[in-house]
Amino acid sequence: MSNPDLDSLVPQWLTLPDLADRLGVEFSRVRALVRDRAVIGVKRGERTVFQVPEAFVVPAEGGGEQVLPSLRGTVLVLGDQGLPDAEIIEWLFTPEPTLDGTPVEALRGGRRAAVRRAAQALA
Repeated sequence: MSNPDLDSLVPQWLTLPDLADRLGVEFSRVRALVRDRAVIGVKRGERTVFQVPEAFVVPAEGGGEQVLPSLRGTVLVLGDQGLPDAEIIEWLFTPEPTLDGTPVEALRGGRRAAVRRAAQALA
């Protein structure tokens, strides 16, 4: 089942095989990233395929791509407050006045502490 709110907030999605290709790793490594909460996603589309927002992938030092390093800690903070993954993604992609943009943009810009403060303020 597709979440229309997320579809309007998140412009691009990646399936797990696509994520593995982008990161240049084995599929099992991507499954471990999901299990360890380093990256989150939702089942969406007609076939309810598990997908992650493409914005969670960033350039890696030395070339290639990686999962946004500050994502896991933020996901854990929000998860500890009882938010399910779909709501975490919604929060990350919804403009936050205290951040002058969306939390995911702030994370991608290196503003981890400000994002975590905003996340903790939700409690």
